[in-house]
Amino acid sequence: MTQDEIDAFWEDARIHVGLTELESYVGNRPLASVQPPAWAFGATPQQADQLLALVLAGTKTGTASALWDYEADAEPLPTAGMLSIVLDGGGHPKALVRTDDVQIVPFAQVSEEHAYAEGEADRTLASWRDIHRRFFTEHATHDRGFAEDMPVVLERFSVLHTWL
Repeated sequence: MTQDEIDAFWEDARIHVGLTELESYVGNRPLASVQPPAWAFGATPQQADQLLALVLAGTKTGTASALWDYEADAEPLPTAGMLSIVLDGGGHPKALVRTDDVQIVPFAQVSEEHAYAEGEADRTLASWRDIHRRFFTEHATHDRGFAEDMPVVLERFSVLHTWL
């Protein structure tokens, strides 16, 4: 990944989506000049590519993260309306997404609807729990371990632009 590639993607996406310097502001800077964060789904390049493929196919419209990881990494939580640049496993920008909804619920209270929106495996809650229990155990950046009542940040998003 190079910053030049991300900059070029952002310029293309910004024009495609119709963000202009006059639309809205973040602080005293126009929103269109504030490049969104760039990140990849999953914890490995292979996971990033697999999950991105689901996003690009329109199957994946949701994601989940451990709240404890946000806290351990001192990262701000996502908010509705937030834009993000999604990278592939090689770090190349591929999609601009907008967070549409954010909820924080205990792991054990994630709904069938959200599991389906994540688009993984057979899209059932049972498979979602198996996949995410394993993911939250193996890839946590916090030191609290896994718990059925751990808070999970659930996001729903829309793809605004793709760059293939």
